[in-house]
Amino acid sequence: MVVPCLLVLSYAFFQRGVWGGIEYTFTLENFARVADPLYAKIFLNSARIALTTTAIAILIAYPAAYAISRAPRMRQPILLFFAVLPFWSNYLIRTYAWMVLLNREGLINNMLRSFGYTGEPLSLLYTEAAVITGLVYNYLPFVILAIYSTLSRLNPELMEASRDLGAGPVRTFFRVTLPLSLPGVAAGGVFVFVLSIGNFVTPALLGGGRFQMVGNLVYDQFLTANDWPFGAALGAALIVTMIVLLFVQARATARASGESREAQA
Repeated sequence: MVVPCLLVLSYAFFQRGVWGGIEYTFTLENFARVADPLYAKIFLNSARIALTTTAIAILIAYPAAYAISRAPRMRQPILLFFAVLPFWSNYLIRTYAWMVLLNREGLINNMLRSFGYTGEPLSLLYTEAAVITGLVYNYLPFVILAIYSTLSRLNPELMEASRDLGAGPVRTFFRVTLPLSLPGVAAGGVFVFVLSIGNFVTPALLGGGRFQMVGNLVYDQFLTANDWPFGAALGAALIVTMIVLLFVQARATARASGESREAQA
């Protein structure tokens, strides 16, 4: 894994050949182009879509993970099975399924007609909302599993102690359960953000090419523009962003784990 990545990243320090490919002349111009306002805007737009996807995924996943962790222990494996069931099908198949659901002659518009809607079919496909919906659906199981993993390991005596001291269920949740489960929330959030910001399949299919993200830009540089050095520089910027996020998440998790051990002590 490391050798191919280093090979691709090394291309960022060379020039594009006249007919494409690589000309082995050292340059930093590719990194300067990454900072160009045009490409910086694509990075920021990708980050905004990824953050929106992350927030929605967490809001959906936390109640699901909480419900699974509070279910009888014999039922939890079955509920987790249904949570990860989408992973049993190919990513492309799941994305194409959303195209069938969202197009103007799809299931949603047909259902609206069956309920008496007579207006123009809703334009649900090839929108930013469609891209976010596809990303949330495909990465939601990651967040559910990350949060469930944390919730399932919480010491129930802490919640009992909170109730014994006079705190109600709501206060116990916000003062005890939620803070102790934040490492799982952070881990799931980083998973979704990192995978979403570099995704190129979902924006291409559900966005119809109207919403270009960093992953699409890197893909186009390698396979369409044949500008491997600039594509490698974009990929390097994306990898650095991911590494920083993972580092911050790891530090936050280590700190939260230390605080959790102190609270339990």
